[in-house]
Amino acid sequence: MSPLKIDIFCHILPEKYKKALDEAAPGHVQQSTNNLLPTLWDLDHRFRIMDKYGVMQVLTLSRPPIEEVISDPKKAMDLTKRANDEMAEIVLKHRDRFPTAVAAVALTDVDASLKELERAIIDLRFRGVQIYTNMNGKPLDSPEFEPLFDMMARYNLPIWIHPTHGVTASDYSTETGGSRHAIANTFGWPYETTMAMNRLVFGGILERYPNLKVITHHCGGMVPFYEQRIIAFHDIGEVEFGDRDRDVLTDPPIKYYKKIYADTAIYGNTPGLMLGRAFFGIDHLLFGTDFPFAGQFGERVTRQTIDAIEAMDISDVEKKKIFEDNARDIMRLPI
Repeated sequence: MSPLKIDIFCHILPEKYKKALDEAAPGHVQQSTNNLLPTLWDLDHRFRIMDKYGVMQVLTLSRPPIEEVISDPKKAMDLTKRANDEMAEIVLKHRDRFPTAVAAVALTDVDASLKELERAIIDLRFRGVQIYTNMNGKPLDSPEFEPLFDMMARYNLPIWIHPTHGVTASDYSTETGGSRHAIANTFGWPYETTMAMNRLVFGGILERYPNLKVITHHCGGMVPFYEQRIIAFHDIGEVEFGDRDRDVLTDPPIKYYKKIYADTAIYGNTPGLMLGRAFFGIDHLLFGTDFPFAGQFGERVTRQTIDAIEAMDISDVEKKKIFEDNARDIMRLPI
């Protein structure tokens, strides 16, 4: 077993930020779920689980996306700054547990988000940024978001992409009352991740920024499983290319998908992780758990993910890459 494990995709709701969010958007869609997970803000509870499994955590702000619940761009940015400042305080106080954090932004105001992102990278020493698979229905290849990709390519720091899919939206147009049977989260989120990856590829983002580092949640969504389907539909011409798409891709689409990074947050499932390794490559697979969701306040996913990686039919050197080395490399961590 690796002596050190760096969880690159776990979530936190800093206590003061949580209070401010709940006051600014009372009854927001994620509030009842968050209130059942004290490890989102209770650090002592979190520490006990981290210590039990020998885990360090890179902090990412938990849902909801600020721009989904705060419509006023200025208020959303004020909350974003509060979240980043509080995460920075936690990292500074507990550097032995949290090597860094990931900046939050509210893309309803892209210019303000870029200024806040630069502050987070330079002043707070954060090692990347988290965005969502869409911004209130706008895809990631919308021209207004291009400056963010440009900035992260220049800083040579990764972008975390977290899925979002409105749980208040019904699964079928003939139904009302929201998604049923957890379909939105169970299947909708991997689909959302896949859609976002598709837009990064066919929107030319990965063509224009060949060194851009993008980390996807849940082991790259549907993409590894559907590799040959992606290739086949492109080869037989059933992908509809607009003029922009046709002009910007100089390589087969699958090559761009393979530039992307993926975490191990599929709640165990060793065969699934082996598939992720086969598709993305060992250097693009990083230990991530989705802590503290999916039961036992985060202990279940931590235990299951570690056990699944340990059960992979790969060398100890490769397991060490997944658990810690790849995280060090992509974020240039000093630890």
